[in-house]
Amino acid sequence: MSPGVRYAVAVVLAVIVTLVTFYVMHMLISGTRGDPEQLEPPPGIRFGPVEIDDRVERRDRRRPPPPPPPETPPPPPEMEISQVDQQVQDMPNLDLPPLDVPTTGSGPFLGSMAQVDRNQEGDIVPLVRIQPQYPRDAAIASIEGWVKIEFIIDETGSVRQPRVVEARPPRVFDREAIRAILRWKFKPRVIDGQPVQRRATQVIEFSLEDS
Repeated sequence: MSPGVRYAVAVVLAVIVTLVTFYVMHMLISGTRGDPEQLEPPPGIRFGPVEIDDRVERRDRRRPPPPPPPETPPPPPEMEISQVDQQVQDMPNLDLPPLDVPTTGSGPFLGSMAQVDRNQEGDIVPLVRIQPQYPRDAAIASIEGWVKIEFIIDETGSVRQPRVVEARPPRVFDREAIRAILRWKFKPRVIDGQPVQRRATQVIEFSLEDS
């Protein structure tokens, strides 16, 4: 067979093979296509309708109401020292014998009590004597001093209406001296079988010599 015949046969065969290939591909593609409505899900699987919530969520942008204003706290009670001073100023002068009993305070924070001089008035007997507390700031600064307090011993022997008569240095030891003297107790003075009031003074010294 001549070369020209061979070439012609090869071309014809190639064309036939190509056509057959295209035909087969066309059939395969056509066979896989179908109407989407005819497709069914596999058994055991069901698809429900998709629900779309088209409601628009509205946010309340109103500001919350302001909180109620806090209740106004009641005013703090006045300090006992100022109340005592006012009461002493308003009270009538009583003809009572004075009592001046020196008391020595020592140590950095607590003062020790000296013995009461009973020769001045024998019926004045302190039953309870509370040691004054040495102010911390004064102890740190090595400040010493004294406070003279005037007060009333009532019918029960309690101390009432104390006030600072004099102090050195001023307003350093006043508070602790007042606090201490308010806790003192005395034997009440009795006249004609009845307890009576009396006025007295007390000097409280604050010293660091024994600290």
